Amino acid sequence: MTAPELIALLPLLILALGATALLLAARGSVGRGWPLAVGSALALSAALSAVLLPSCVTEVGGMYSTGPYARFFIALWSLATAATLISSGPYLSRRRLPSGEYSALLLFAAAGMGLLSSAVSLSGIFLALEAFTLAFYVLIAFNKNCALGAEAGLKYLVPGGVAAGLLAFGMALLYAASGSLQLPAATAALTIGAPMQSVALAGLALLLAAFAFKLSLVPFHFWTPDVYQGAPAPVTGLLASGSKGAVTAALLTLTATLPAAPAPFKPALATLALLSMVVGTLCALAQSNVKRMLAYSSVVHMGFVLTGLLCWNHTGRTAALFYLVGYSIVTLGIFAVITSFSGEQEPQQLSDYRGLARRQPLRALALTVLLLALAGLPPTVGFMGKLAIFSAALAAGLPLLAVVGIVASLISVYFYLQPVIQMYMTPAPSAEAIEGHSSEYGIIALCLGLTLIFGLWPGPLLELIARLTP
Repeated sequence: MTAPELIALLPLLILALGATALLLAARGSVGRGWPLAVGSALALSAALSAVLLPSCVTEVGGMYSTGPYARFFIALWSLATAATLISSGPYLSRRRLPSGEYSALLLFAAAGMGLLSSAVSLSGIFLALEAFTLAFYVLIAFNKNCALGAEAGLKYLVPGGVAAGLLAFGMALLYAASGSLQLPAATAALTIGAPMQSVALAGLALLLAAFAFKLSLVPFHFWTPDVYQGAPAPVTGLLASGSKGAVTAALLTLTATLPAAPAPFKPALATLALLSMVVGTLCALAQSNVKRMLAYSSVVHMGFVLTGLLCWNHTGRTAALFYLVGYSIVTLGIFAVITSFSGEQEPQQLSDYRGLARRQPLRALALTVLLLALAGLPPTVGFMGKLAIFSAALAAGLPLLAVVGIVASLISVYFYLQPVIQMYMTPAPSAEAIEGHSSEYGIIALCLGLTLIFGLWPGPLLELIARLTP
């Protein structure tokens, strides 16, 4: 590997090598805060190097891009990982969990998510996807004293193995049809009249099924509520934002290289989007567990993102990425609030939020605004994201998807308001709420501020994403 390629990979090397060093140096780190501080510094350094260091090459090994699109997502997932690490300290301390191993695993996950967002070949997608998935297998079941965590880890492992098998088989078929693992050359086999088009179509179907598993699209979503419920709250926040975001970034790269929307797949993907919006909304309505409600709502939001990709044009892809960034910010903020309210047990049931507005008014207000942002109410980034998605869908001739999405958004206001009603309109129990830490307050304030800033002034972010989107 040449020196320019090493420099281009520096952000990911900081994450991967820093995680390795931290794993070796911080064994037996229960009750210690310095591994989290070091991990946060490494993640922030990776984000800064991704933004500031110029890249002298466009690709590394023909597998990963080093262009602005890749750098943007590497910086985004590094910042999300830093935010997760900063807000995790009190949570880990109260449960006597080792901070060194936790920090290293999060950094490994960030490196994998960055690689996946940068992938420009089928082999690059597979390696990167498995790299961060392996880290999440451990992180989800990280609290060995929680039976739900072990169950969630197993339920993430089994569908993950199925998705990996589908992905590998699909790539093999595409390679057989095209003779190449590079995305533009591999997807060229899908062109009408290509010698092995039917084989390539079968390969693409398997690839899309694997992506649907990772994105929790209906009917591949059954693992999601159990994993969200059992995983530690800060891990769930990164899983919901970074993991699904990296998969979406790779899916966007894949769809952008297709010569055109393959005739059998556009209606199939539209059906996935419709089912995700409808089924996710109806299932969320029935939940009394807040984390399970957020899991089903994530199914709906991935349906919105898929709607943007189905526009099959630059405007739709830009809207999908803008929505993805906004969703990631809001989701990290919500799980930071849940983390800050967590004592020996996480506040999962709606009844756990009773009267919190009287005892913790600032955090209750932040959670209210962030939940309303997920519902898509102004003046938040959620409103601007949905406006961009539905406008692009209508312009691309997808009125059914736009109408169903709007109806699903209106219905979602009901279940997003349930925790708010509990916080503001029910009497407080005798137990005192957990006092937050300054690190948790900082992350909550940052996510809340960005939610409102990008809602009131979305232009700069939209312009930046429009320039980066392939």
